[in-house]
Amino acid sequence: MKNKLRTSEIITLLTVVASIVAGIILYPKLPEQVASHWNSEGAVDGYMSRFWGTFILPIVLAVMWVLYVLIPRIDPKSKNIEKFRKSYDTFMVIIFLLFGYLYSLTTFWNLGNEFHFATYIIPAFSVLFFFIGNMLGKAKSNYSIGIRTPWTLANEEVWDKTHKLGGLLFKIAAIITLIGVLFPNIAYLIFLITILGVTLFLIAYSYYLFSKKD
Repeated sequence: MKNKLRTSEIITLLTVVASIVAGIILYPKLPEQVASHWNSEGAVDGYMSRFWGTFILPIVLAVMWVLYVLIPRIDPKSKNIEKFRKSYDTFMVIIFLLFGYLYSLTTFWNLGNEFHFATYIIPAFSVLFFFIGNMLGKAKSNYSIGIRTPWTLANEEVWDKTHKLGGLLFKIAAIITLIGVLFPNIAYLIFLITILGVTLFLIAYSYYLFSKKD
């Protein structure tokens, strides 16, 4: 096992540390009940206690970081992960920054600054989808990262074809999701329909490719 941390692992670790430090500093300034969920119209429809509202996301990030570091080292097909490691590392940096951005938005709101949440979070998900597409287009067969259906894991050709199409579809999903910003009241609905549609289609597509081999 390599003990030296990669640059991306250091960047993501700093994101974890920054979120924890920010939570500790801002904790006394937050209300007893903090807003934690917003509906499609931008109104708050969920709350958490101040402690969990402040620290649940930093805790999730810390767990994610441990998994991020471990997965490429313990996956039985770790050599395949190394073949697209640059794209994987870039994706992980993006997702950690996205969570950091989400944490900033929720904290800013709970400090007394109201805004239409979807207007600011949907573009971030659009960026995430683009980088998911970029990674999927280069992903090689493994047990931890990618479109891991029984059929992609059973056949490398099915894996490659599914991920090539998946890379394209997620980039298209990024564009559709971004367009949702123009319709803030249904932006979440556009986001959910798009990601659910792409995911279900790719699962079905992997089965279709596998069934053709019989």
